[in-house]
Amino acid sequence: MKKHTLFVSSLAFAGLLAHTTFGQVATLNARMDKTAEGLEKKVVAWRRDFHQHPELGNREFQTAAKIAAHLQSLGMEVKTGVGKTGVVALLKGGKPGPVVALRADIDGLPVTERVDVPFKSETRVEYNGQQTGVMHACGHDTHVAILMGTAEILASVKNDLRGTVKFIFQPAEEGAPEGEEGGAYLMVKEGVLENPKVDAIFGLHINSQTEVGTIKYRPGATMAAVDSYAIKIKGKQTHGAAPWSGVDPIVTSAQVVMGLQTIVSRNVTLTDNAAVVTVGALHSGIRQNIIPEEANMIGTIRTFSPEAQKLVHRRIDEIATNIAESAGAKAEVKINIMYPVTYNDPKLTDQMVPSLEAVAGKANIKLTPAQTGAEDFSFYQQKVPGFFFFLGGMTKGKKVEDAAPHHTPDFQIDEGGFVLGMKSLCRLTTDYMEFASKGVAIKELTTASGH
Repeated sequence: MKKHTLFVSSLAFAGLLAHTTFGQVATLNARMDKTAEGLEKKVVAWRRDFHQHPELGNREFQTAAKIAAHLQSLGMEVKTGVGKTGVVALLKGGKPGPVVALRADIDGLPVTERVDVPFKSETRVEYNGQQTGVMHACGHDTHVAILMGTAEILASVKNDLRGTVKFIFQPAEEGAPEGEEGGAYLMVKEGVLENPKVDAIFGLHINSQTEVGTIKYRPGATMAAVDSYAIKIKGKQTHGAAPWSGVDPIVTSAQVVMGLQTIVSRNVTLTDNAAVVTVGALHSGIRQNIIPEEANMIGTIRTFSPEAQKLVHRRIDEIATNIAESAGAKAEVKINIMYPVTYNDPKLTDQMVPSLEAVAGKANIKLTPAQTGAEDFSFYQQKVPGFFFFLGGMTKGKKVEDAAPHHTPDFQIDEGGFVLGMKSLCRLTTDYMEFASKGVAIKELTTASGH
């Protein structure tokens, strides 16, 4: 009797045991798909309710209460108040296996809705000292409803699950109020990926400019790291009729703005990755004939690698400081590191794309270019392998240029993609469990030979 150690990939092993498991897996998938289709009206109703009653980050009290009530009705272990207003639930399957996390973000935006629908948001709040409407202008209402439906589907096949599912309903993806922590960063800090320890995490984002029925993804760097910066230019105030008596911070700021444009065009290695440096606001002065003492600008930075991030940060400081000095002014530069790169683990992505193809059809699964938008799902991916993909939410046949982008008052989602969203999250969960359970169990196969 001789022992042989065999190392097999998840796909190879799936083929090895296909004759014993295919029928069981196919039956489970068919049950989940049928349940998803039966839940469509319920999920649409949830989404419309959340859309009509949006709440800003770290203030999602009613949203969280509705989520928690649904999860508790499914018999799950539910924790509330995680990361301020987050909800986390555990579904323990009937068989041993890995822990899979599924995440949805739950916050709205300070945007006044213009879309004329029966469930239009009329919510108004004070935000940064201004009165504004509140709107789910990025589709988080759809994410919540889809994940609630997914939870109901997976709970219905609980006894057949090879592992545990952790449902993460996360507040403040769009950012916490000033002076507060929040979002994925705070949930990770509070241990959301522990007890039990998560092995892999999946998430989706609806997209208003991708057709319903289509799923887009990218391995590796998928969405940019985002940082913010603030630059204060301190000059010398004087009469506008005698500029030679002072140091003009407005003219200096204009030169800094133009200097910042050279970072991407002349410093970043564009053949390796992209970058963005945007000046979002510039404020200075109160009167037409007074050269003020200072000017203040703020902006955003987007990069796709730690190296590019460090380069851009350094150049912003150098450009602002040296231009100001050359004008006789002084520059104070502050850079706030916000979200890391949303990075899809390449091996996990390669393993799980066939699951998406199975529910959407291979022709409807498409690679997407890297996106300069950012997502705090990246904080989970820093700790465990993660896969984040984009779900179509645009009416079929509609022109992309006619579909309002995210974060705008006219943002709108076609609800016809919700069933595919549920099917996708369910299939990713059960397929990963199938691969991981068997792979872990027989990572080293022992066989008898010499017979």
